[in-house]
Formats: sequence, C-alpha cells, structure tokens
Amino acid sequence: MSDLPVYVIANLVPHEDASGYRTYEKGFFPILKKHGGTFITYDDNIKHLEGSEPRPGRIIIFQFPSEAIAQAWYDDPEYQALSEHRRAGAELKSLTIVHSLPPRK
Repeated sequence: MSDLPVYVIANLVPHEDASGYRTYEKGFFPILKKHGGTFITYDDNIKHLEGSEPRPGRIIIFQFPSEAIAQAWYDDPEYQALSEHRRAGAELKSLTIVHSLPPRK
C-alpha cells in the first residue's frame, strides 16, 4: 500500500423509498471526517462519453490520505453499521479505490 492519496468512487441507485439512504447520508460525513476523508463531489446526472455506460444512478467521489486510511474507514464498525441503512435504501453498483500517481520528478 502507498502513502499517496486515494479516491473512492461510488456508483449507487437510491430506491424509490430512499428513507434508509437519507439516514445513511446524515451519518456519512462525520465518519468520513473521522478518517481524514474529504468529500469531492456527487452527480445524479453524469454525462457518459464513450465505452460501456455505467449504471444509472448517483456517482460520488471522495478522497483519503492513503489506501490504508481508506480501508480503515471502510472496515470501521461504525461505518459498517451505518452502511446497513445504505444497503436498505440504495443498490450499490460499485465502490472503487483509485490510486494517485506519485509526483513526477
């Protein structure tokens, strides 16, 4: 694992009754901050340009200082308990870690 920042990209589709997902959203940011994470952006209406189209839904991007910290966030029992609300209120299509490139010399 590297000490370079990583980005986490989530693709999910909230259910029609998204009350569970809204509970997840409310608890998400304190746990993200607890692990040094930074919210970057989200989009419910992505514009696809080429290749296989991602599943419709919400794309969310956030960052952690390192892969180890991102993994600690995901493994945190508090986050996993909160994730039950996400699982009840949305279908997760993917949750992906994207590594940063080292600085060019």
